[in-house]
Amino acid sequence: MIYIINGPNLNLLGKREIMVYGTITLDSITENVRALASQMGRVVEFFQSNSEGEIINIIHQARDSAEGIIINPGAYTHYSYAIRDAIAAVTLPTIEVHISNVHNREEFRHNSVISPVCRGVICGFGIEGYVYALMSLDTYLSERNQINRGQ
Repeated sequence: MIYIINGPNLNLLGKREIMVYGTITLDSITENVRALASQMGRVVEFFQSNSEGEIINIIHQARDSAEGIIINPGAYTHYSYAIRDAIAAVTLPTIEVHISNVHNREEFRHNSVISPVCRGVICGFGIEGYVYALMSLDTYLSERNQINRGQ
């Protein structure tokens, strides 16, 4: 199972800052990614919270039930050392995703405290970033499983 965690304000996708985030909703992203995961033979579990503590609890839960994490931490990207530490503590391969290119936006968005504990970061590809993250994580997990089986 792969956990896909979305942080604050992502529940408003399709309604907020349409010029930045587009018109697609989080429900549509969930539907599209779930369909792709099914084609890959993967199970995904989606979570969204505007609360830092809830996100941390979900990350902790992933430790016992997930193979990896895809996370769009939203604004927590730039200052949540607590989320960073939770990701580091569970030691699951994690990919950070951002719909917009954070490097083309306000300067405060250029720094992520989450990135150093992630396998990779995908930003600026819109909702396709979730697809790329899932494909990347699937490849990594498949290769790791082959190595573990000695193939």
